[in-house]
Amino acid sequence: MHKIQLDEDIQPLSEFRSKVAFYFDKVKKTKRPLIITQNGKSSAILLDVAEYQSIIDKIDVLEDIRLAEEQIKQGMEISHKEVKKRFVKKFQR
Repeated sequence: MHKIQLDEDIQPLSEFRSKVAFYFDKVKKTKRPLIITQNGKSSAILLDVAEYQSIIDKIDVLEDIRLAEEQIKQGMEISHKEVKKRFVKKFQR
């Protein structure tokens, strides 16, 4: 995800409402999220769909790594040799 530019990517809700189409286009073009504030506090984030999917994909990979590390700690790992043997057996059918 592209870094937020604090002087451009934080807007109050009233400004966002008056220029919704402009901000949608801006987020799509810059790939940077837009933080929308309400009563001076961050309230919501507008994010490009492709950038959102990229974040989700990264989280999925990290979760897979965390699960694998947990399985290794529990002694559930299998050797490369065993994995290769299982794949060969599965695809020779």
